[in-house]
Amino acid sequence: MAKERLQKVIAHAGVASRRAAEGLILAGKVKVNGQVITELGIKVDGNDEVMVNGEPVEQEQHEYYLLDKPRGVISSAHDDKGRKTVVDILKNEGVQTRVYPVGRLDYDTTGLLVMTNDGELANRLMHPRFEVDKVYIAKVKGLVSNDEMRLLREGVKIDGKKSQPARTKLLEANQRQKTSVVKLTIHEGHYHQVKKMMEAVGHPVLKLHRESYGPLTLAGLNPGQFRKLKVDEVRALRKLY
Repeated sequence: MAKERLQKVIAHAGVASRRAAEGLILAGKVKVNGQVITELGIKVDGNDEVMVNGEPVEQEQHEYYLLDKPRGVISSAHDDKGRKTVVDILKNEGVQTRVYPVGRLDYDTTGLLVMTNDGELANRLMHPRFEVDKVYIAKVKGLVSNDEMRLLREGVKIDGKKSQPARTKLLEANQRQKTSVVKLTIHEGHYHQVKKMMEAVGHPVLKLHRESYGPLTLAGLNPGQFRKLKVDEVRALRKLY
């Protein structure tokens, strides 16, 4: 189990909010392995005994899931509009651990989503510095030309900034429907990244599916299904950073 900040462990255990946990630490109300802690920044793991106001804190064990997200589901723990979330999918199948999605897929985007309560792994995987490959299949309006594919490989301007180069492959060009299917491999994860990249070359996205994430694929899963990650798969994710 990876070490996490003490205030985060206290918050995850439901004892107090992150900010309130920091206050408890600074007030000398928290002990780790019998020692009073009064400074922020201490990290602990499941082998450490944490006590708040004399009461032991039960630390959550890390869990990791791979979900094939269907369309019409929100990539978050809660939705103000009452729409179904990816957390609901796991809860409905008996997963009681509070896990959260690593990054997001849009409401109408399908495909691979990692879910975990391991905050350190999630934050590192989402950091652009670690350049985790994400493979998308995009069905778009119009017939994508070789020049437009080249632009995507070189990087296009979105939101005033040039995107990192993508690896691309034209999978299908439907002359009758005037649509194309493009495979893009990127490691950035900005809001509506793929949709904005395709719009930048004049081809709005009709459907979008994330096929893989780092070493993970959706092999054996159907939309709405999920499974626990294997130990070697978690290890492979950690090797990415």
